[in-house]
Formats: sequence, C-alpha cells, structure tokens
Amino acid sequence: MKESSKIIKDIKQKNFKPVYFLVGENETFFVDKIADTIEETVLSEDEKAFNQSVLYGKDVTMDEVVASAKRFPMMAEHQVVIIREAQNLLKQIDDLVSYLENPQPTTILVFVVKYKKADARKKAVKLLKKNFVFYQTKTIYDNQVPEWISQSMHSAGYTIEPKASMMLVEFLGVNLSHIQKELEKIQSICEPGTRITPEIIEENIGISKDYNNFELTKAIGMRDETKAFKIINYFAQNPKNNPLLLTTAQLYAYFQKIVKYHALKDRSKGNIAKVLGIHPFFADEYNKASTFYSLRQATQNIHHIKMIDLKGKGVGAHQIPQGDLLKELLVKIMR
Repeated sequence: MKESSKIIKDIKQKNFKPVYFLVGENETFFVDKIADTIEETVLSEDEKAFNQSVLYGKDVTMDEVVASAKRFPMMAEHQVVIIREAQNLLKQIDDLVSYLENPQPTTILVFVVKYKKADARKKAVKLLKKNFVFYQTKTIYDNQVPEWISQSMHSAGYTIEPKASMMLVEFLGVNLSHIQKELEKIQSICEPGTRITPEIIEENIGISKDYNNFELTKAIGMRDETKAFKIINYFAQNPKNNPLLLTTAQLYAYFQKIVKYHALKDRSKGNIAKVLGIHPFFADEYNKASTFYSLRQATQNIHHIKMIDLKGKGVGAHQIPQGDLLKELLVKIMR
C-alpha cells in the first residue's frame, strides 16, 4: 500500500519513469489506481488525442507495443502508451529487452498485468526491476483492510470510526475496488471533515449497524445471550444477506484470535493488536472475551463451529434451516 502511494505521489509530482510494469496477481485495485493516475496526469486533454494510446494485450504483439513506444510525441513533451490485459504478452516478454536497454525518453510505457505474474528468471523482468518501476501487489489480508479504509478516508479529508470500517469489510470483503466505490459514495454525500459513523454506513450503504457478524461476535465474546439470539433470529429471517458460511468463518476467526490471546505474555494493547491482527481499538474486547472463554473453551468452540459449518454444507445433515443451525451453535458456545 505504501509503495503504491509513493509511485502515485511521484507521478502527480511529474517525476515520471519511462516504463511502468504493474502486476496485480491477486488484488488489482492498486495496479488500476497507478495506471489511471498516469492516464489522467501526464497529458492534458488536448494532448491526449495524439499522444495517448491504450492497447490490449490480446490484440497486439510485443513487437507492435515496442513500435508504438518508439514513436515521438506530437506537440507534447511525452506520449503515453498503456497496455491493458498485458498478461497476454507475458510469453513474449523477452521481446521487450532491446527496448528496455534503450527506451524512448519521451515515452511513458505502462503494462497492466492482472491475475498472473511475470517470470522473475526472464531477462526483461530483471531489467524492469533494476531500472524501471516494477510494482507487484502483495496479498491483502482482512485485518489490513480497515487500516487502508482509514488511510483512504483520511487522505480524502474524512475520519471513519473503527466499527464503521469493520462493517464495510464484513459486508464487502477485501475487494478494494468495491470498497472504494462505497467510500466515494459516502464522500459525495458527506462534507469533508465529517466523522463517518456506523449510522452513516447504515443509512447510505444498507448495512445494519446492529444486526451483523461483527455485532454477533462481540455479543458472543461478551456472553450477551439476549443480543446474540436477537441477531441470529434476524439472520434467520434474512438468510440471503447473512449466509451461514460467512457467519461460521467470522466466528472461527474470532475464537482463533482468543486462542492466540491466551498464548500472549505481553498483553499490552499494541502487542495484542499486532499479534491478533486487529485495530488497537478492539484490544480491550479480546481482553474481556478471554475472561469468559478459557483456552480450553475457545478450542472447543472452534470444534463446534467446524461441525456446524459442515452441517451447513450438507455433510451429515440435510435441509436444516440456517436459523436452527445457528441456535444450536450458540447453545454449544455460550452454555
């Protein structure tokens, strides 16, 4: 995330490189963000007509890409050549070597590779890494996304409460493109400087602030049976929006964290957050949950969750309503 931010900052400051090779093997958001920034920043609207080309890897050869890159700009300092779907050219990547050894200084050549990665043994890849911008996204984990949301909103002039971030992650997963669209929707509604609360998320995104997996795990962690059963009754009435498999996955991860907590010697808020992969805001919750669930109980609960998950998938049980499975699970966990 920091690396992509630095690349984007350099582009906006007109510190361009002759070649950008952008690889999004698993997550493509940052790759698209960098490519879009180049497309929007380098040339003025008048200059783009003659000096900006967008090619597609499935339609061209690497020799044709090189030929385009060697052209001179018309009435502009640069020309921009963007190759989207460049994964289709990976087998031809060493045909780029001669160009990389002597790139056209007035051309900004951008490759956008998605859902594949380049062979690091290839000479062209070695040259790209040594002399140009070679950016490859790393795997984004669930626990990293809330912090990314917070940083994204901060850079746009907003703050967002940790619970509001968690609601977005639970509802949208780690698809950063989907999350960004929802954040932009909120920004279009709220004035800069607004603190984004769970209530704002509920009103504008359609996620219930009271009946979701985040609130369920918290209720279970605090042994609040009344609240937990209210939430699963809501889930039973709205099964399409609250699938059992998502709930069991969340609960499994929650009790795994409680197991990790019991193994901690350093139980400072900062270390709890680091080891459990959570926002420091939630450290006290796990501290309290550990008093309600011993290491042995947390381990047993993981087993119970696995069994209910299997039943939900039809293993050893058929057509049991989701609500009944959740009630069975809550009884085993909390009693």
